[in-house]
Amino acid sequence: MKNIVVLVSGSGTNLQRIIDTIDSGEIRNAKVALVVADRECFGLERAKNHNIENILIPRGKNFSSELAKVIPQDTDLIVLAGFLSILKPEFCENWNGKIINIHPALLPKFGGKGMWGMNVHNAVIEAREAESGATVHFVTPGIDEGEAILQKSFEVTADDTPETLAQKVHQIEYEIFPLAINKVLGN
Repeated sequence: MKNIVVLVSGSGTNLQRIIDTIDSGEIRNAKVALVVADRECFGLERAKNHNIENILIPRGKNFSSELAKVIPQDTDLIVLAGFLSILKPEFCENWNGKIINIHPALLPKFGGKGMWGMNVHNAVIEAREAESGATVHFVTPGIDEGEAILQKSFEVTADDTPETLAQKVHQIEYEIFPLAINKVLGN
């Protein structure tokens, strides 16, 4: 059984998707061993509702070192699921190849500092992009610079808004996150 640690900052819908796809067998031979949040959020409630160990480590300059202390040694994968804090380079390097993130755009476009949530979708609309989508990628010290594991796109239509893009991207995230997790775990 592979152990997954999930880091969250918000409502935890991608966490719930991971839990559900483990329960259904879509993600094979794995369990969520721990959920860590960097702020009070509903993601912690989701963990509690599924009897998953969970910890709140408030954001701050010592976040990465505090996080390093609670990650079990037998962790096979750390998944950033709507996680908004930036991890220190040392933490990323210590877990190199074992940390993944989902980003609401087709990296390398619309990645980097400040490119999260609606900021991404606004930028896509303003740039008049023909397509958007989501990318699951490895986490490295550079923000959104890690190698892509899986990416899926859709056409941006003339009547799309940042809000409709957000909905479409979220559906793609639901599709590709479990596939990427299986791929990285070797399932």
